[in-house]
Amino acid sequence: MDQFKKEEKMFLLLSATFISLLVVSNIIAVKTVSFGSFIAPAAVICYALTFAISDTLAEIWGKERTKFVINTGIFISLLSALMIQLAISLPSSPFWQHQGEYEIILGSNFRIVIASLLAYFVSQYHDLWAFHFWKDKTKGKHLWIRNNLSTAASQIIDTSIFIVIAFGGTGAPIGAMIMGQYAIKLIIAIFDTPIVYLLVNIMRKILKSEDTTTAYSNANQRVQ
Repeated sequence: MDQFKKEEKMFLLLSATFISLLVVSNIIAVKTVSFGSFIAPAAVICYALTFAISDTLAEIWGKERTKFVINTGIFISLLSALMIQLAISLPSSPFWQHQGEYEIILGSNFRIVIASLLAYFVSQYHDLWAFHFWKDKTKGKHLWIRNNLSTAASQIIDTSIFIVIAFGGTGAPIGAMIMGQYAIKLIIAIFDTPIVYLLVNIMRKILKSEDTTTAYSNANQRVQ
């Protein structure tokens, strides 16, 4: 019987974490927060971490698997948005007294999801392309360069698209929110570089260990 390999477990764990962060971001982004003079959606930290994970996936498993995870994230986000809208539309029980608040918090989720998905689709595909572009330019060396350059460019694309669609026409300070969110994301991108290195190194050790184990197992089978 084939065993569930550590590599497969790690791929599923990182993929599930990536998609979970994306879905949670869509739900909590309706709130705006202040970091000193910076204004940003509450999802800024949560969503920014998805780029660290996608860069790790791209470094270890390449473009095609990373594209699959990105596309899965789109499907799950749409599904969660539809389920939230269904929950809002279902008739309330007689003792439920918070339908108004429920709709205020989650009712705008669909607009947030549309804005998030458009920004997500464009920025994540750009990040994947830019990551491999810089990987080719650096001949596979200097992970920190491709991690930071691809993320920095992708984040301004993501931030601009999301803020304009999600908060346009609401009276929110669009320009200030774009600059504030982008500044916060850049800071996170710089500090998430050690996380990317850690995840990549862990995965490489697991892959190397499993390759050695597989080779040893195959050799034993040939002897037997």
